[in-house]
Amino acid sequence: MKSLLTFLVPTLLLLYILTGCGEEKVEKNFIRPVRSMEVQSFDAIGKLSFPGRAQASREVNLSFRVTGPLIVRAVDVGAEVKRGDLIAQIDPRDYEVSLRDVQGQLAKSKATRVRAKKDYERLVRIRKQDAGAVSEAMLDKASDNVESAKAEVKSLQASEDSAKDRLEYASLKAPFDGTIVATFVENFQHVSAQQKIVRLLDDSRIEMVVNIPESLIGSAKYIRTVSVVFDTHPDIVIKATIKEIGTEASQSTRTFPVTLSMEQPADFKILAGMAGKTVTVEADFPDSNEKAALEIPLSATFSLADDGTTRVWIVDPEKKIVHQQEVTIGSLTDNGITILSGLAPGDIIVTAGVHYLKEGQQILLSLPEGE
Repeated sequence: MKSLLTFLVPTLLLLYILTGCGEEKVEKNFIRPVRSMEVQSFDAIGKLSFPGRAQASREVNLSFRVTGPLIVRAVDVGAEVKRGDLIAQIDPRDYEVSLRDVQGQLAKSKATRVRAKKDYERLVRIRKQDAGAVSEAMLDKASDNVESAKAEVKSLQASEDSAKDRLEYASLKAPFDGTIVATFVENFQHVSAQQKIVRLLDDSRIEMVVNIPESLIGSAKYIRTVSVVFDTHPDIVIKATIKEIGTEASQSTRTFPVTLSMEQPADFKILAGMAGKTVTVEADFPDSNEKAALEIPLSATFSLADDGTTRVWIVDPEKKIVHQQEVTIGSLTDNGITILSGLAPGDIIVTAGVHYLKEGQQILLSLPEGE
């Protein structure tokens, strides 16, 4: 037993030491991946071009709200329609029969209500002439009959409205002016509620979504107009305005979607799917200081407990290491914080995980998915 212990103890100690050294080596050689961005001034947005793709301002797949055999499909691909034009028609006969049935029940119920009201009024007159001729119970029952008849009429009126709606839903009409760009069913086919019948597109106005880097999205609110060209007609410049600025960045590219809106040009027709790009961005900055300001995500900043300064991690792109840089912060913005000094356009900074880095640490710059 003693000889066995003499062998096991040194062996276990050796394994422990080797394991500990291995962990230390892994930790020492660990290269931390980080998310980063290039610092840009507000006015840099006017010097860059952003690609995008045209889309219609409105596009919808039209469907019926009722079921039945299709007897009319009035349009084909490419048809121009106006609001209210007939697109397709389901055989309405079953819905017409249902409406007539409800209307017949409603007429009968209204007649019952009239009789019940007359009976009640007659009992009231008799009781006024001879209080003992009509009991309280008889009067209460006649009153209940009137209320019951009223409720029946009200219920059947609701059923009539519903039957009228179903009959109306058997006709599919265009909700706005546009062009039919796709059909999904053939005539005389039995269709279900919510089944796609045609796709209607309104291309009287065109939209284009461009993706703005998070380093520049803060200046998007100052944009007045944007000039756009499409690949098919590179010599024609179209003026556009900003319709919407996205408030959530893509997790993969760290860009924000900005929707541009423009009228159809007179020289050619922009079709949905056409590729284009911005060529000029005109912005109205409130003052020269704002124009020259730098904006970064708030997550890129951190403070040291001992001196209370605000700092960021600047990336050395060649050596792939980080260094602390003290900065002077300005005001908070919708998308981050402005930097008054300490950074310059073109600096690459870490934007996430800043509390897990050390001076001179080697890092791996994360790339957007697909690169």
